[in-house]
Amino acid sequence: MTTAPPPISGAGPAAPLAPLARTAHGTVRGTYERGAAVFRGIPYAAPPVAAHRFRAPAPPEPWEGVRDAARFGPTAPKRPYAPPLDRLLPDPEVAGEDCLNLNVWTPHPARTGLPVLVWIHGGSLLHGSSAVPLYDGAAFARDGVVCVTVNYRLGMEGFGVFPDAPANRGLLDQLAALGWVRDNIAAFGGDPDRVTVCGESAGAISIAALLATDRARGLVRRAVLQSGAPSAVPLAAGRRTTELIAKRLGVAATARDLAAVDPAALLAAQTEVTAGGSPLTGGNSFQIVVDGELLVRDPAEALRDGSTSGVDLLLGSNTEEYRLWFVPSGLTERLSRTRLRLALWRFRVPGTTARTYRANRPGAAPGELLGALATDLLLRVPLNRLADSRKDAAGSTHFYEFGWPSPVLRLGACHGLEIGFVFDNLAGPDAVALAGEDAPQDLADAMHAAWVRFAETGDPGWPAWDASRPVMRFGPGAPRVVRAPREDERRGWAPYSP
Repeated sequence: MTTAPPPISGAGPAAPLAPLARTAHGTVRGTYERGAAVFRGIPYAAPPVAAHRFRAPAPPEPWEGVRDAARFGPTAPKRPYAPPLDRLLPDPEVAGEDCLNLNVWTPHPARTGLPVLVWIHGGSLLHGSSAVPLYDGAAFARDGVVCVTVNYRLGMEGFGVFPDAPANRGLLDQLAALGWVRDNIAAFGGDPDRVTVCGESAGAISIAALLATDRARGLVRRAVLQSGAPSAVPLAAGRRTTELIAKRLGVAATARDLAAVDPAALLAAQTEVTAGGSPLTGGNSFQIVVDGELLVRDPAEALRDGSTSGVDLLLGSNTEEYRLWFVPSGLTERLSRTRLRLALWRFRVPGTTARTYRANRPGAAPGELLGALATDLLLRVPLNRLADSRKDAAGSTHFYEFGWPSPVLRLGACHGLEIGFVFDNLAGPDAVALAGEDAPQDLADAMHAAWVRFAETGDPGWPAWDASRPVMRFGPGAPRVVRAPREDERRGWAPYSP
């Protein structure tokens, strides 16, 4: 175990009004909230501005005295989600340059040697932050898990591809945060040898990429991939969005030229170029790239070839991921049969596979059929393949599916809906926005407890993956294990090579 500073003070009879913890860079003062000691906005790297803009993260400067850690630190430069998603996915913005910061929730009174869960948020590498209320880690602290939530650079700042700067800077930020956890989490009661890194959507994709790198070894004991499968693109393909934004700004697509652009103008151009797309429908976007340095090969190949050996994995997705993008935008109703046929041709969907999905969904609109196919193509099938590749590997593998349907706007079991259940935060405003006011607390109790057990032991409470393909289905109804759900549809993708 890594030697660490002394643990939190302030737990005894004469406790101060606020908890104190001494990190490698200085002492921080948090707050007591809901039975937890909470520390917000702790810098794990230097502000990525001036000489540090578009560069790999540098260590933070040490500070004298006690640093206030009662409020969230600055969020990475970003714009809100476009309507109508902005009403469903609140995305707070905290001004400031010191955006490479993290937050810690730990039990009060203080304990030691606790499992740690590090949350990496999603948002298509364009949105999101650790300040989203949904990611409040108090329930994890209540149940004996130290919860850490992380900010990292987004968009052009984090994932633009330049000839004169390192690629995948957002991933480098996440690695720096995990290094901070290794070196400092014992000061908050956590065990640096029992770190579970957990993320959803782009957060899960990021985690898969991290696990494919040599630099993550020793930083992660367990990992949870929620609604995100291993994915990356070649360097040249990843550069296209960077070039389009630079062209719109009238500058060369280099870190040197773009570093001179006003951040607000850069965000405006970034928003214009990436508007109109989604993870399922495509469009210009930022992607993790195989850069030959940090990431030397495709993460899907690396993970299937054993780069996660010795790491326990919990994998899964939601039954109707597509409905977050298709339903609010009206695409489920607008999509014609002709456009469906064109989409099937574009994605090279086998004809027999399309017929199976259609037969299993009598009366489904073309948009619903396309959404179900896209959900499985991009998420359920590659996650199944990853689980299959680990049948004989060191480290456990468990699979889940979240199926409780939200009544809000007919969103169903859509993308992101499970997060409020995992964090046991159903009463929060952003959870209510997606799940409504009467979401089942017993389902949140079960799902949250499974994540706690996994962080503690690597066993969330149901059979590990084997030839029978056991999947824990969280809703509708009581959680239950289902063997090989919708196997006829999954088998239809067997000859498919994306």
